Formats: sequence, structure tokens, C-alpha cells
Amino acid sequence: MRLMKTSSYSGFYKLSPKQRLMEVAEFANLEKNEIDTLKKEGALGIDVADRMIENAISSLSIPLGVGLHFLINGKDYVIPMATEEPSVIAASSNMARVCRKKGGFFACNTGPIMIAQIQVINVPDVYAARIRLFESRETLIKIANKQDPLLVSLGGGMKDLDVNLVPSSQGTMLVLHIMVNTKDAMGANTVNTMAEALAPHVEKITGGKVYLRILSNLADKRLVRVRTVADKEALGGEDVVDGIISAYEFAAADPYRAATHNKGVMNGISSVVLATGNDTRAVEAGAHAYAARNGRYTSLTHWEKNADGDLAGTIEIPMPVGLVGGATKVHPIAKLAVKILKVKSALELGEVIGAVGLAQNLGAMRALATEGIQRGHMSLHSRNIAVMAGASPDMVDKIVEIMIAEGKVRMDRAKEIIEELKNKKS
Repeated sequence: MRLMKTSSYSGFYKLSPKQRLMEVAEFANLEKNEIDTLKKEGALGIDVADRMIENAISSLSIPLGVGLHFLINGKDYVIPMATEEPSVIAASSNMARVCRKKGGFFACNTGPIMIAQIQVINVPDVYAARIRLFESRETLIKIANKQDPLLVSLGGGMKDLDVNLVPSSQGTMLVLHIMVNTKDAMGANTVNTMAEALAPHVEKITGGKVYLRILSNLADKRLVRVRTVADKEALGGEDVVDGIISAYEFAAADPYRAATHNKGVMNGISSVVLATGNDTRAVEAGAHAYAARNGRYTSLTHWEKNADGDLAGTIEIPMPVGLVGGATKVHPIAKLAVKILKVKSALELGEVIGAVGLAQNLGAMRALATEGIQRGHMSLHSRNIAVMAGASPDMVDKIVEIMIAEGKVRMDRAKEIIEELKNKKS
């Protein structure tokens, strides 16, 4: 085997994962203990990782915890959440406990409809071609559904179409949307296959040239809607409710605030999406695009007072997740996460994820409206700092206590405290 001197390496993918690792180690001058760290296997063995992605050399573990106290549509859930960020699981669990007093979370959905787009250019008569596509609806549905007879037999398949005229610098594009019920799959492969099959027929009908034919991650036909009520006394009183509503109104009005507000929502959502082996990027892209669907980026959630003065919250968000296909059925931890959740369908999974996003958003806003976000966040972050500074397990709690009391959660201060404690012992 040749030594890897540059990143240009023909045939790297043909090597075994162990051989690839040694090549990378040579290139990066890794030491033996660093190579040994990369060789360590967790629940996801390197043989499985090698089948999941290209050029695999190792796997990366993310902490997996569980959200508690969740009552959704009258059913109890223990919710696996994979995240590296402190306070996310604690905040969402705490708010689920608060919301439980008023019945928990209530969720519904619009069904598992995914959209694929077929882009057509150079159409001589775009308005007439648009109508011709509508006239060909039944024929196009039949052609698409021949691509996946099993899905059709389960009640899924292409159900409808729409046609948009999109102005561009290259002229008006005709864009066909096909709507596909993907049942318990996220559905990317299915809708892409159907779009590919329809392309030549669309060209014949429109007289134009088809270029892109691919799903859209703005899955606005696959929405999850969740509502909840948080008791004002459990939150901390009327002033806290008013503070949370003020924080929400800030996010609704200002995209700079909305970006961070929605990041908090996604802290909860992405952790469950990741834990169940679903596509975090697809869900995140769809969520942020949906937040800007009216031409201005705004909050994904809404908060208001109800007639009793309690805090009422809602979220409406695209949720393209599945229980079959992809990493969900390959990754051993993802399979166990689904088992822990006890969900029976992709729709139920989506509702659970939406509830976690709403709870996490409430937790972040409550912190902002009371002691500020840093207090809870830094108390957990300080443990990481102490460990990174080299604290032994019996020292961690004391170091955290000192750093929090001083308001100095820093690596240099943690190292100083370690030395002080060691000197005291000796």
C-alpha cells in the first residue's frame, strides 16, 4: 500500500476501513493512542458504518438521553434524544412536566404526502402546457404508481399533481409537482424514482426539456400540528407568562431573533430525528423554509394567553420522517430508539417530534424570561469544562460548584481549581 501524502488518492474507496484509517493516520501524523481511539467500536460497528457511507474509517458517538414526562394525545412517551448540547433534554423534560398538568400535548397531521418537482424549460406555450398536464393527471398517476406496486398495495403512491409557473432569468419555467403518499417511509427514493419515470412523458406533453426531477424538502403537504397549555403558576406566575409572550413576539417580528428562537425549537426536534436514524438535514431545511414561506423569516411557534391566563402554545412544521428505509432500519441504536418510543407509524413519530420541539422552545423562552439562558446552560456546560481540564470523577462536582459560584466557567479556571484541590489533599 502506498503512503497517503496528499488528499488526491485514487481507489481509496477500494481499501478496507482499517487500511483507510492507517492511510489517514499517516497523512495526519496521528499517534498510536489517537489511532486506537478511532478504532474503538460502539454499538455501530465499522462493518455497518462501511455499508452506510463512503470512505468510512470510524464512527462518531453522540450522547443519547431520554426526555421524560411527555403525554401526547393521552399516551405516555419516553423519548430518545441524541444531542451534544447541555440543557436540551432537561429543559424539554421539565416543560413536558409543566404541560402535563393541563393534559400534555395534542397533535394531528396532514398525512405522509411528499412532493417531487419536475423542472421543464423551453416550453413554447407554458399556460397551455400547464393545462395539458392537468388533463393528463390520471395517465401520469398510473405511470408513477407502476414504479412501486407494493407502496400502492399498502394504500400509498402518487395521489395528485400541481403545476407552477416559475419566472426566472432563463424565462418562465414550468414546474410539475407530484404528490405521493409514502406511508411509513420518508420517501425520498420513492418520489425521485417516480419523477424520473414521468420525465419523458412530461416532455412529450409540454414540448419542453426536463432537467431536474427530485423531491422537495419543503414538505408542506406533510405537516405536524401540536398544541399545549402551560399552567401559569407552574411556569412561575403571570409575569413569567408575559415575559415568554414578549420573547415570542420578538421572534415573530425580527428574523435575527427568529433564527435563534427556531434553533431552540430544532434543538429538540433534531435530537429525536437523529436518535431515530432520520435525516436531520431534510427536516431542518424544510422547517426553516416553512418559517419563511410568507416572504419573511419568522417563528415556527406561536404563544398566547388563554381565557384562564395560562400560556397556550402551538407549532406547525413539516415533518418528513419515516420508520422504514435508511439508517432507521440499519443503525442498531436507531432501531432501539424506535422501540423505546413505541410508535406505530411515521405519522405518530412526527407528532412526537413536533411535541418535543414545542416543549424545547418553551423551556428556552422560560429561561430567557427568568434567570437568563446562561444559568442553566452553563451549569451543565461547566461539567464538560471540568472533565476537559483533567478533573478526576470525585473532583467534578466541587469544581463545578466553585466555577458557578464565581461566574467563571473557563478552562483556565478549572485547571487552577484542580491544582488547588490537589494541593489541599496533599
